[in-house]
Amino acid sequence: MRYAISDVPIIKRMLRSRWLQWSLTALTLLFFVLAIIAGLVGTPAGNRNFGIVFVWIVWWALLILLLLPFAGRLWCGVCPIPAPGEWLQRRALVQPRPGGKLYTLGKQWPRALRNIWLQNVGFLGVALFSTVILTTPLATALVLLGFMIVAIGTSLVFERRTFCRYLCPVGGFIGLYSQIAPIELRVKDTAICAGHTEKTCYTGSDEGYGCPWLIFPGSLTNNTSCGLCTECLKTCTRDNIALFVRQPGADLLKTTGHKLDEAYKGLIMLACAFIYSTVLIGPWGVLKETARAVGTPGWFAYAGIFLALNLAILPGLFWLAVRGGQWISQPAQTTMRKLFSDYAATLVPLGLTAWIAFSLSFVLVNFSYAWSVLSDPLGWGWNLLGTVGLKWTPYIPGLVPYLQVPVLLIGLTAAIALALRTARQHGQTPWAAAPVTVFCTAATLGLLGLYLA
Repeated sequence: MRYAISDVPIIKRMLRSRWLQWSLTALTLLFFVLAIIAGLVGTPAGNRNFGIVFVWIVWWALLILLLLPFAGRLWCGVCPIPAPGEWLQRRALVQPRPGGKLYTLGKQWPRALRNIWLQNVGFLGVALFSTVILTTPLATALVLLGFMIVAIGTSLVFERRTFCRYLCPVGGFIGLYSQIAPIELRVKDTAICAGHTEKTCYTGSDEGYGCPWLIFPGSLTNNTSCGLCTECLKTCTRDNIALFVRQPGADLLKTTGHKLDEAYKGLIMLACAFIYSTVLIGPWGVLKETARAVGTPGWFAYAGIFLALNLAILPGLFWLAVRGGQWISQPAQTTMRKLFSDYAATLVPLGLTAWIAFSLSFVLVNFSYAWSVLSDPLGWGWNLLGTVGLKWTPYIPGLVPYLQVPVLLIGLTAAIALALRTARQHGQTPWAAAPVTVFCTAATLGLLGLYLA
């Protein structure tokens, strides 16, 4: 069951309005620029710098705890990173130029790279240096500035939002976890789409631009690649596209047809959730210091272990689990690669709840830094809002484990249900899901051990 909330008149007007989305993007761009400035010229003390506090605590909390579970890729619809490049590409800020012509070389992204492998590599690169990026304002500023420069350059050379679709490290995991969200942008009737020869949702019109994400909405079946920019809703002349409220996780109920790059993204995100929990909030301070000491022998050892866990050890263990299930119940005419990719859908709810559990401890302990930083974003001794004197106070530290346990158990329950469904859709017996269930259970117990120790 699903309900088209965009058919409600006031919501339809909001979604069709170019000014609302532009205003939200402009607001996030203002915060983004301030974070870069704070990192470049503000205080080097991370807990007093706007870039660190509002990117890695406030924005991260908003993204992981609210937007991803409940709104999917809504952040991508107002993200500031591609905005300057897109405005240059369109030679317009709000209203489209007649004809919707884009000013770009219009190169097509190489076919071999039309996947999320580069996003996986980019995320691993950021995650490997995360202990420095998350605590050093200058490092944060340089990373954010680098993202924007690459996005602008990509917009001027390639068609539409190529950066968002194939390069953005953040977009990769947002797309993966957006499959859980209880909202989706879809066509109402595929037959109407098939009979509409102009395809203005993809080619654009005077009302708006063709899909910036290079997707034909009529063939859209999951949230992974839809950035919720609502351009298709604005340009569809048949009123055949809507924003729906749906059953959470509906995209994952079809447990076949997944790709290997998505499977690795799920494994990378799960591995990084475990590593972050161990290094950043675990009781072993020596691990954090080693991860921060970039270039030292200890750091190279850490980097080797980090990459091995992400690229070989955890994928290898998961492969063994899937292979064990295949041995228990051999499906007809199904390759091991296909089984591996399809069973990896179980990692989506498991990984998201792992990140939520990690973020609860990280965010609730540090969120109170935001109030003083609002008054003194650069750490220059200002008191703009009169809140600079508010002291750091961890929020409900005693209750955090009681929040983490049910969150992780919800993820494990969903993962087991998906494993059983995958076995059934591949013609296997329920026992074929047992090894993957053991893998997911072991991952959950490992995280619970870290949080409850």
